[in-house]
Amino acid sequence: MKHRPVPNAWSAASAAEIIEAHDATDGPLLPILHDLQAAFGFVPQQAVPLVAAALNLSRAEVHGVVSFYHDFRSEPAGRTVVKLCRAEACQARGGRAVEQAAVAALCVPMGETTADGAVSLEAVYCLGLCASGPAALVDGAPVARLTPDAMVDLLREALP
Repeated sequence: MKHRPVPNAWSAASAAEIIEAHDATDGPLLPILHDLQAAFGFVPQQAVPLVAAALNLSRAEVHGVVSFYHDFRSEPAGRTVVKLCRAEACQARGGRAVEQAAVAALCVPMGETTADGAVSLEAVYCLGLCASGPAALVDGAPVARLTPDAMVDLLREALP
């Protein structure tokens, strides 16, 4: 299993450069947040006041956007990110059993990261693979027709 690239360590100077790069962008909040997450692997709390000041927004407004959108993280993700589909089609094809197998194998609930930082387990609500569910994204790569055993095998590859 291929892991995502290791993000950079937090740096206020790097964050300021990212924010400044969007000076001329219309509606820069989302692009800035995406770029911060790309650089650091998440949107650090320390970046919120910098973004707010640069865009003349309150910290609460910036935090509200970060917490509203599921793709933004306020904490680092695991080295491997597994997004399990919870949409009706995947559930009808055995998705709940796949989810239970993943939770049991990792010993973490949905939405959490293993203590060693190896795997983050997240819910998504449709990957567009309805005809071949249950489905997941593993580090952005789609995996379809999952069974509980296949899910455990995928997770074994991600664990140290």
